[in-house]
Amino acid sequence: MLDDIRAIRERDPAARNVLEIVLTYSGLHALWFYRLSHALLALHVPVLPRFVSQLARWLTGIEIHPGAKIGKGFFIDHGMGVVIGETTEIGDNVTLFQGVTLGGTGKERGKRHPTLGDNVVVGAGAKILGNIRIGNNSLVGANAVVLKDVPDNCTVVGVPGRIARIEGRKVTELRLEHGKLPDPLAERLELLQEEIDEVIGHMRRWHEDAPDDEGGKDEA
Repeated sequence: MLDDIRAIRERDPAARNVLEIVLTYSGLHALWFYRLSHALLALHVPVLPRFVSQLARWLTGIEIHPGAKIGKGFFIDHGMGVVIGETTEIGDNVTLFQGVTLGGTGKERGKRHPTLGDNVVVGAGAKILGNIRIGNNSLVGANAVVLKDVPDNCTVVGVPGRIARIEGRKVTELRLEHGKLPDPLAERLELLQEEIDEVIGHMRRWHEDAPDDEGGKDEA
């Protein structure tokens, strides 16, 4: 519990003191309800774990399935509308903002929800769906919809989610390799950039080869 409070104090500049955090932070309350329901589920107590999670949803607006696995230092900022599915796995020091969904893509069984590595930040309204992995230290932008794995140290934006930065560098500075960015939009951008470079090359060659007709013009 102390790790949960410490995470809020470190990451939320509005958090003034421990008493305020304990009494007023719905994300913290939802996390404590989750830890209780998860412990009950581990003891194979029937019905009660889901009842506790639904009670937490009613009180906080945050739904965390008892079966999810959440590491230490987890922080839900504001929190209203956050949904975390049953087979979700969340590493240490992860931050979610309001309206985030860590969900499935259908009625498949088994591992069907995302895995988030350590130090991941997920912006408001983002949706991460399916049995995919978000790498360590990655950032998912607000309202992004992520359906594919994301490597470590990346920034993902847009619908569908695409990688905008890798280890702090814009993807336009990198060769857009299919293995690293299996994104149709990225492929189209690469083709467009190649065509632009080719056109610019033709224009430069035409300009260099064009005759100097400055002296051929009639004087007015």
